Amino acid sequence: MNNGTPAFESRYAAALRGHVAGGGEASLNAAYELGREALASGVGALEMAALQHAALLAVCQEAGIPEKFGAILRAAEGFARESFSPFEMAHRGVSDANSALRRINEILEEQVQRIARELHDDAGQLLASVHLALHEVGRDLAPSSRQRLKDVRGLLDRIEEQLRRISHELRPLILDDLGLVPAIQFLGDGVSRRAGIAVIVKGSTEERLPPVVETTLYRIVQEALNNAARHAQASRVTITLLHEDGLVRCSIRDDGVGLPPAAKGTRQGGRGLGLIGIRERIAPLSGTLEIQSGERKGTELLVTIPLETIRA
Repeated sequence: MNNGTPAFESRYAAALRGHVAGGGEASLNAAYELGREALASGVGALEMAALQHAALLAVCQEAGIPEKFGAILRAAEGFARESFSPFEMAHRGVSDANSALRRINEILEEQVQRIARELHDDAGQLLASVHLALHEVGRDLAPSSRQRLKDVRGLLDRIEEQLRRISHELRPLILDDLGLVPAIQFLGDGVSRRAGIAVIVKGSTEERLPPVVETTLYRIVQEALNNAARHAQASRVTITLLHEDGLVRCSIRDDGVGLPPAAKGTRQGGRGLGLIGIRERIAPLSGTLEIQSGERKGTELLVTIPLETIRA
C-alpha cells in the first residue's frame, strides 16, 4: 500500500473523527480527496476497508465505547475484507487489462510514427530522385513529347502531396513539437479543405500534457472529424479543450443529423465502430465518454481524462 503510511492513516482517522463530530459537507469533501489520493497511489479496496475499520475503531475507543464493541468491529473487519475480495480481484483484473491495452496502444503509436517518418523521408527522397531522372530524360525528348512528361511530373507532385498528407495524419510532427492544440488546428484545417466543413478549435490545455494523453485526444478528435465528414452531414464542428481541477476535457460538437439510438450503443454503423474505438482508447487512462445527440440536433462527444492517475 503506497499510501499506507502512519501520516496518511492519521489524516484519514482525523477526517473521520471530524465527520463523526458533525463536520458536515467539509468533512465529506476531505474524505473524497483522501480517496482520490489513495486511488492515485494504487491503494486497493481491501486496503481502504482495513483503513476505514482501523480509523473507526480508534474513534470508538476515544469515545469510551465498551471493549466488546471494539471486538465486534474487529470481527466485522475480517468479514468485510472477505466480502470485498471479489471486488478487489475484479478491480485488479480491470487495472491489469487497462495497463496491457495502454501498452498496446503505445506500441501501435510507435509503429505508426515509424511508418509516418518512412513515408515522409524515404518516399520523399525516392520521389525527388524520380524528378531528377525525368529532368534528365526530358533533355533528350522532342518538344512535342515534353508536355506528356510535364503531365507525369504533375501526377508525381500530386502523389507527393498525398504522401505528405498521409504522413502528417498518421503522426503529425507538430503534435510532438508544439503540442495538442496546434496539432488539432492543423488537422481541422486539412478536414476543412477536403470535406468543406468549418472546424473551430477553442480553449487551451494551458501546458503540455503527458504524451499518452495528447496522442489519445488527437486520435479521438481525428476519429470524430472523420465521422462528421463521412456520416453526420455536418457543416460545422467545434472542438473545445479545457484543463482544470486535474482533469482534461475535450468536447467535439457537430451540427449534423445526430446519432441513431443504435449507434449510441456502439453496435451499428460506421459511427458506432468509431465510438467503440474511442472508448477503447480512453479506457486505459480511466477516461469517460459522454454522448449527447438528437435527431437533426447534431452530436456532442465529451471526453474526460483524469491526469493524476497518469502522472502518479
